[in-house]
Amino acid sequence: MTIINSIWFWIVCILVVVIIRDVFIQKKHTISHNFPLVGHLRFWLEKIGPELRQYIVANNREELPFNRQERSWIYASSKKENNLQGFGSDQDFNSPGYIFIKNAMMGYNAPADHLSRKNPGAVPANKVIGLYHKREKPYRPYSIVNISGMSFGSLSAKAIESLNIGAKIAGCFHNTGEGSLSPYHQMGADIVLNIGTAYFGVRELDGSFSMDKLIQKAKENPQLKAIELKLSQGAKPGKGGMLPASKVNQEIANIRGIEAGKDAFSPAFHSEFKSIPELVNFIERMAKATGLPVGIKSAIGKLEQWEELATYMKKHNQGPDFITIDGGEGGTGAAPHAFADHVSMPFTFAFAKVYQIFQRHELADKIFFIASGKLGFPEKALMAFAMGADSINIAREAMLSIGCIQAQKCHTNTCPTGIATSSKWLQSGIDITLKSERFNQYHHTLVKEIADIAHACGYEHPCQMTMDDIELSMGDNNRTTTLAKALGYHKTALVFENFNTLFECPYLGGKEARNRLSP
Repeated sequence: MTIINSIWFWIVCILVVVIIRDVFIQKKHTISHNFPLVGHLRFWLEKIGPELRQYIVANNREELPFNRQERSWIYASSKKENNLQGFGSDQDFNSPGYIFIKNAMMGYNAPADHLSRKNPGAVPANKVIGLYHKREKPYRPYSIVNISGMSFGSLSAKAIESLNIGAKIAGCFHNTGEGSLSPYHQMGADIVLNIGTAYFGVRELDGSFSMDKLIQKAKENPQLKAIELKLSQGAKPGKGGMLPASKVNQEIANIRGIEAGKDAFSPAFHSEFKSIPELVNFIERMAKATGLPVGIKSAIGKLEQWEELATYMKKHNQGPDFITIDGGEGGTGAAPHAFADHVSMPFTFAFAKVYQIFQRHELADKIFFIASGKLGFPEKALMAFAMGADSINIAREAMLSIGCIQAQKCHTNTCPTGIATSSKWLQSGIDITLKSERFNQYHHTLVKEIADIAHACGYEHPCQMTMDDIELSMGDNNRTTTLAKALGYHKTALVFENFNTLFECPYLGGKEARNRLSP
């Protein structure tokens, strides 16, 4: 009893001290001043509110950015668990924009020697990046699904390494993000080097671009397959970025070419070009110096400069080899609410408008289009392919596959899963061997299901999907309409020979995965 009494004595003392502090000392919080102790309970409940809603309050389909059903499908797929659904769909088929995929009466039945039977998770892209502009080193991605740009520094070393090893096993490419090429990106996967406005990794100390450093990177890294020049991204188009000083250790500083212990700012705009001709000239200079295909990544708003770009490309036969369209719903980068919520168009409208511009200039079949923006699910990916995408990039879905719980703490350096933090302690729980295999299995499942549905529609490859193969619910009187009617165009038909021809291409990437599948 003495021990218990002593414990209660100290508890009462602590509570009295808190009450005295709240009422007589602190003046910042009216709630805790007027209601000591109870006020603290209110702040604590508010702090864990997102977690309470995530696990207790929200139903399977209402949460954003990814609802429980979507997260569960990714988790189950990455762990080789049962990701099937029983007792029918719980979706509202009449909700506006609901996707219906039109299967054929008799689908495509692959022959016994078809490579998709050997590895149903391997589907190369139908187009070759850089072939039209006669780049020295054209590139055909081994996979139609690849990892979008996520920088080392924003993501932890172990997270980047897990994703890269997983990408090597899967055969997909890994975009570095604008934080440049780190040692953790160099575990064997194909790499796309992302260059942002701060020119991290290919810059001088004053922030200016260095062509010599870019050439050196290309020479030293044979896995580097393409360069992506980032004009903007879905989370914050027209807004610069900032990696807080707490995350900028000496290792990150060395990789990015900046000072340690200081905020790492990305300007809102590029200093190397200010017009479309200057942009194209910059792209051509990088392509000529490295031999690599060069593309651009952008969120979409006003279309006048896209029209100007297409006109210039048609006239001069120069410009980006690929275009990554990032929907406004993208979000691995932390951003102000107004930018994240209201600036730039969502993927469906953004892609449709840009694609039609290049289609009018007879360039749609010559440029490689990459789609990005919550597309890491079979039905959404197939809609993107039907619209004209040649591959899709996934970011947050890839994070979820290696253990992200959507805590939305990415910008605080306190990510509880160790994925979006520089904390060594929080990272210590990441088993790289396990997590890399989980990404690989998620990727395999996603690609397989995309291919399976394409076969059900009567096609050998997802690139053959048309806009008449997708119907959208109009949300009124149970009506539906085709994607072509809803968006006002048909995609340009592509030349597709057969599946095996893709694997025989001399420019095919994914060396390790390719060798495992060689006929």
